[in-house]
Amino acid sequence: MIKPYNILFLSSGSACRSQIARGWCNWYGRPLYDVQSAGISASGVDEAAITVMKEIGIDISCQNPEAVTEDMLKFADIVVILCPVADEQYPSLPAGVRREFWSLACPAITDTMSEHDRLQAYRCLRDDIKTRVIDLIARLNTLHYQSFQPFPRPVASLETAGIA
Repeated sequence: MIKPYNILFLSSGSACRSQIARGWCNWYGRPLYDVQSAGISASGVDEAAITVMKEIGIDISCQNPEAVTEDMLKFADIVVILCPVADEQYPSLPAGVRREFWSLACPAITDTMSEHDRLQAYRCLRDDIKTRVIDLIARLNTLHYQSFQPFPRPVASLETAGIA
């Protein structure tokens, strides 16, 4: 059994962007990836983020937002920083931890927006993060498994396997 690759999604509040990214990464990456999300500070998961993820069949309501710890950073294989605030706070990471920066703005929400428009802004963010997570997993699969052959190579024929 190979060790799962540890991905940490880091944002400012761990309420929206990091939770959506974690949801997508768990959806597409389990069991090859251990996925965490954290923020500079922690607040509750954004209800609109829960709603738009639930629309596509992913439940993130049970994810607990956490404030980032030194252990989270130390044990991560890669930290994906999702916003400029987190980028400024963590310009460097522990030795050996890969770093990637995605500049994702919070959905531009105003008090005058309709509920439909508000959710549409979250849907756009959700879909952007999905595309980025799929790309990240594809790149990590290539890097992580280049030198690892998890299954025996396929046999060309039954005769070469000594079965025929």
